[in-house]
Amino acid sequence: MASSEAVQHQSDDHREDDENAPAEDEDTGAQVAPIVKLEEVAVTTGEEDEDPILDLKAKLYRFDKEGNQWKERGAGSVKLLKHKETGKVRLVMRQSKTLKICANHLVFPTMTVQAHAGSDKSCVWHAPDFADGELKEELFCIRFASIENCKTFMEKVQEVAESQVKKEENKDATAAAELLEKLSVGDSETKGKEEEKVPAEAKKDKDVEDEKATTETDKKD
Repeated sequence: MASSEAVQHQSDDHREDDENAPAEDEDTGAQVAPIVKLEEVAVTTGEEDEDPILDLKAKLYRFDKEGNQWKERGAGSVKLLKHKETGKVRLVMRQSKTLKICANHLVFPTMTVQAHAGSDKSCVWHAPDFADGELKEELFCIRFASIENCKTFMEKVQEVAESQVKKEENKDATAAAELLEKLSVGDSETKGKEEEKVPAEAKKDKDVEDEKATTETDKKD
């Protein structure tokens, strides 16, 4: 009998504890100060001064000369970025999850992209690349999900390369024009100095003659 009463008493105590205990989602009013205060940090990608003119999903490979085989660099977005001031275009590709750079190089006027012999969805090209922090000549192969994306990439790169050729030609023409202008200005200045020099010498000769005439007059007197 006593044992039964003790069990009943313990059961009542547990029931009271359960009723008095706060619910899991109940606000107890307690305030916990953060251990570390995190400040907002501006994240830069290095692409702030550039406008994207192409952005496609792809998988990139580089040719390993030592192993004589293709090695995967990563899957992600390949972009063509045009600088807002200089107008130069660079190719940048980052891995989707880690954002690690797979390729990073300028599109030069001499750069050509060729279709891969074994796949209509792939193409290859050579470029001096800076993805690893140092400039290295690389042979790249990129594979797209569709033939259309591959064609779009090849056509856009070719278009950019040709525009860079025209830009270089215009730059050379402008430099030549500036050089000719400087030469013309130099000739004009030289001619002006010569013209200034002639009257000065004439005036000097005239002063000498006047001095001689004065001397002869004084002798006669």
